Amino acid sequence: MSRLSRSPAAAPTAPGRLPLIGHALQLALRPLDFMDSLRRHGSVVRILLGPTPAYVVTDPAVTQKVLVKDVDDFAKGGKIIDALRVFFGDGLATIADGDLHMKHRRLMQPMFNKAHIATRGNVMIDHVRTVTGAWTPGVTRETYADMNDLTLSTFLVALFGSGLPDHVAEEFTSLMPAIMRGTIRQTILPGWVTKLPLPANRAHEQHVARLRALIDQAIEHHRAQLSAAAPAASEAPVGCPAHQPAERGPGGGLFSTLLTADDPQTGPLSHQQLQDEAITLLTGAIETTGTTLAWALYEISRNPTVEKSLYAELDAACGDRPLTHQDLASLPYMRRVLKETMRMYGPAWLVTRTTTRPVTLDGHPIPKGADVIYSPYIHQHDPDVYSDPGTFDPGRWEPERAKSVNRSSFLAFGDGRRKCIGEEFAWTELLIILATVLQRWRLTLASAPPRPQAIVTVKPDKLSMTPQPRTA
Repeated sequence: MSRLSRSPAAAPTAPGRLPLIGHALQLALRPLDFMDSLRRHGSVVRILLGPTPAYVVTDPAVTQKVLVKDVDDFAKGGKIIDALRVFFGDGLATIADGDLHMKHRRLMQPMFNKAHIATRGNVMIDHVRTVTGAWTPGVTRETYADMNDLTLSTFLVALFGSGLPDHVAEEFTSLMPAIMRGTIRQTILPGWVTKLPLPANRAHEQHVARLRALIDQAIEHHRAQLSAAAPAASEAPVGCPAHQPAERGPGGGLFSTLLTADDPQTGPLSHQQLQDEAITLLTGAIETTGTTLAWALYEISRNPTVEKSLYAELDAACGDRPLTHQDLASLPYMRRVLKETMRMYGPAWLVTRTTTRPVTLDGHPIPKGADVIYSPYIHQHDPDVYSDPGTFDPGRWEPERAKSVNRSSFLAFGDGRRKCIGEEFAWTELLIILATVLQRWRLTLASAPPRPQAIVTVKPDKLSMTPQPRTA
């Protein structure tokens, strides 16, 4: 509906607010149900985070105005972005709109083109095969933790190359859940509470400081690799295929793109900027990719038809040999399974923007500086767009059926000029890990069916599965 189609009327306020904390308790106790309930109150609904109002957009068409059509009116910002900026710094996900954001995006873009990602594909596959090959048949595993550990270690190999000290990946994995809990806490509680010298606030600061120290170690490791490879590269005969640039060899990594990036006007990225971008990239890898894979394995285990189709597609593409990067293009059904997983489970459930001027959004006036919230989870469960949205149905992404889904109703990677720069890499890593796991194993559920838990992503509260060799 056009912003000018009716006289402005105040957005309806969601029921259930409490003195001082507003709707924070509902967001803390039942975030997904609360957000989903807002749809019946209107396309734009006012909620209170402490005493501060925020405006939740429940209509995908209105969200598209925020992200694409009227993007200059809605800057990257809001409480969750402010909270993420505590440990992201000014990484690409949190940096303010403007010339600096465009500069960072331009410098990072070469990292994520298909040709560059392809140089790391088989190295990533070898790593996943090694890790999953060590699983013991019949021994139950914590699948959510496994997938987070695996996506992080795989991304570290792709980003920084081989040989990274083991403790870096291990500590990063252990730090991230605590940091994410602290971030959500800072988002939903009043600002004055997060500034008090409380134990939880101090712990959050300490976790962030340790995270940055680990990132420094990873960056210095990669610098050393590049320095060691430089003499050999300079001595190599021109065009000799045995002497490729460092990032193409097994010890190299995608991060060399940023270490060697040099903007004509502002020069290379500073140490702080390299830190911020590394944290942004790694957080995205563990929180979104790992969560998606865990839910995918769960849904595959409870849908025999889906499982059978995946195995048939894999066998047709690879036969008895190991997966290669070139095989990924032959797995369209697996891609649909992953896309349906992203639709059902996020990955993000709450994203914020800040108005840059007074606006009227779908007939409702919103002041300058207000938080505007949209939820990919809500949009991707909209019954007006997705028939039976609570049912796992990869078939809804078959080419003909998918034509009926507007792009504003699938926001796993965002939209507009702030759309996720790493989408191509995310798809590559998702396909590599899922295909490699399924080539060797069949996983069965060993715990109660998991319940969705909204932290930063929508993660399973508990997910244990038992691997058995496919040949069994």
